[in-house]
Amino acid sequence: MAEETKPKAKKEKPPAIEEKPFTEFMEQHFTPTLKDSLKKQGLDDIELSFTKAPLSIPGATSDEPCWQVIGTWNQGKRAFKLYFLEEDIKGQKAFSYAVNGKPPSTVESFMIDERKVTLDLMVLYTLQRLNGQKWLTRN
Repeated sequence: MAEETKPKAKKEKPPAIEEKPFTEFMEQHFTPTLKDSLKKQGLDDIELSFTKAPLSIPGATSDEPCWQVIGTWNQGKRAFKLYFLEEDIKGQKAFSYAVNGKPPSTVESFMIDERKVTLDLMVLYTLQRLNGQKWLTRN
């Protein structure tokens, strides 16, 4: 009699951190990872917060609050905001920056072409956007 061979049970992969609830992912993973990455870029006085607030752009047509990651450094002289217009990292996102305590003048789309949104990509795109302002490294 031949022994029955049982198929090996596949180990269940734990869900990706990006699949966690939005606020949990942002508070426990994205914000701390971004802060560490910015410190590695030499921003020792970086302050990051994650909050729900209205868009702070003059002329914005909506006062509907959205989730935002707000970063400030250089004694508040430099600031940026990542806006999450939906409570989903795969949803619409926007970016703004400001200098010398003034309000930002424009909001730009952020990560609009990415099919897969990961923690590493979100951090990379944020660093690239700040570097585009020449705020992280000198060219």
